[in-house]
Amino acid sequence: MMEKGRVVKVTGSWYIVFIEPGELVNCRIIGKFRLDGKKLTNPVTVGDEVMIEMEDIEESSGVIKKILPRRNYVTRQSPRKKHDLHLIAANVDQAMVMSTIVSPTLKPAFIDRFLLMTEPHDIPAIILLNKSDLWGEEEMEMFWGLESIYSKIGYEVRKCSVVTGDGIDEIKALLEGKITLLGGQSGVGKSSVINALQEGLGLKTQDISDYSGKGQHTTTFAEMFELDHGGSIIDTPGIKTLSFNNLEVMDVAHNFREFFKASKECKFSDCTHRDEPGCAVKSAIEEGEISELRYMNYLQILDDIEGQNYWERRTDL
Repeated sequence: MMEKGRVVKVTGSWYIVFIEPGELVNCRIIGKFRLDGKKLTNPVTVGDEVMIEMEDIEESSGVIKKILPRRNYVTRQSPRKKHDLHLIAANVDQAMVMSTIVSPTLKPAFIDRFLLMTEPHDIPAIILLNKSDLWGEEEMEMFWGLESIYSKIGYEVRKCSVVTGDGIDEIKALLEGKITLLGGQSGVGKSSVINALQEGLGLKTQDISDYSGKGQHTTTFAEMFELDHGGSIIDTPGIKTLSFNNLEVMDVAHNFREFFKASKECKFSDCTHRDEPGCAVKSAIEEGEISELRYMNYLQILDDIEGQNYWERRTDL
């Protein structure tokens, strides 16, 4: 007899599945699962709804027999196997990308790369800038500048501080009743914020390295936590870099939302918004209607995609 459950944690080759009325089952998988014919480093991810078959009731262990259809999913290029994709989460209502302006210093390019993972699946995204207690006047100006850029194109931008409690209640309200994927680079304070959102979790936190000024990984596996005020949050390991072996140039152009909207006025339907004549996107940048910062990040992503050796990327040839 099979039972329905949801994957709430992935630890290597084991998957912890929540089944009603509140039991956690350690599961393994048999056979191969693929995603739209693509190679995956992890065929099952946190948020997946699955059908399991119990193996040992006393030990509460089972086997995942089937993955139910996903309403959405988030993937990234595997950091270890550049030809493969890594599933980050599935069946989420929204995503939140966390960054900082200081400690560590702001990397706006990472925000745009993260949004490029969620945009193709129409997953609403929130941009959260942590450690506001460390900001001075210059950092506040940077925050308002980012808020102006991203709110104009439909992204919610918030700030918070675990030290002062700034913004924590507002974040709780945004997460209420929803499954939220939380991602960010190492050291931005994801675990600390989750601890502030949900008392009693006691997630391990770690300071920024004094030597490198970079964050250190504290979360090693993705895990879903239920929140007392309603909803769930999926904590993910800190991400160092994001690459896109699964995207082509036009995929990127179509998923920078304000570029796609403006591109309807471009002279050429396949305009990449670089050197083509009659480009409406470049005109909008010159007129201040589209962010030059976003455009520079866009160009860097295109360079990265084209820089990956064609024959290495086309492993199907």
